[in-house]
Amino acid sequence: MAGYALPCPTRAFEGKTRTMDTTAPEATAPLIHRDATAADVDALVALIESAYRGDSSRAGWTTEADILDGQRTDPQGVLDVVRAPESRLLVVERDGRIAACCQLEHRGTHAYFGMFAVSPALQGAGLGKLIIAEAERQARLTWGVSEMRMTVISVREDLIAWYERRGYRRTGRTTPFPYGDERFGIPRREGLRFELLVKELA
Repeated sequence: MAGYALPCPTRAFEGKTRTMDTTAPEATAPLIHRDATAADVDALVALIESAYRGDSSRAGWTTEADILDGQRTDPQGVLDVVRAPESRLLVVERDGRIAACCQLEHRGTHAYFGMFAVSPALQGAGLGKLIIAEAERQARLTWGVSEMRMTVISVREDLIAWYERRGYRRTGRTTPFPYGDERFGIPRREGLRFELLVKELA
């Protein structure tokens, strides 16, 4: 997902946001950002699993296949996010296909960023940084929050470094991985923890 990208213009239209992806070979083809619906659940589960679990995820760099087996999410978990009153699950489409997604959840003065997945075939070309920038814009616009928070498995140093380049800072505050709850995966090692990352939104 990391990579150089020029600033991209955005504009709202018909309840959606169109972003010009200037890093793509088809630079005139827009990315379409919209809220997920129940009809998207199966496709979103497949996307998230492909980005993080199993051999297919190794095509990208966000894979967790070396530290976790089992599932990353399930249809009920995604549907719960879609239906939650203080939550948005943003879908990013290109050429009519779902290319990425991310969750935004309103938590008082800050928003939580999660369930971020980019198709492994599209990682490494700057798409991720466009999406996270749009998510931050949407959080400010929708809820007027001044801070974005997320949690990342602390051993994912490469992923944490990527977020640091996007302006997030490590807090050192951690919570244990929920061992024994297979909804979050089956750990392949002991001592996994989530670390809180924070970014002040201008």
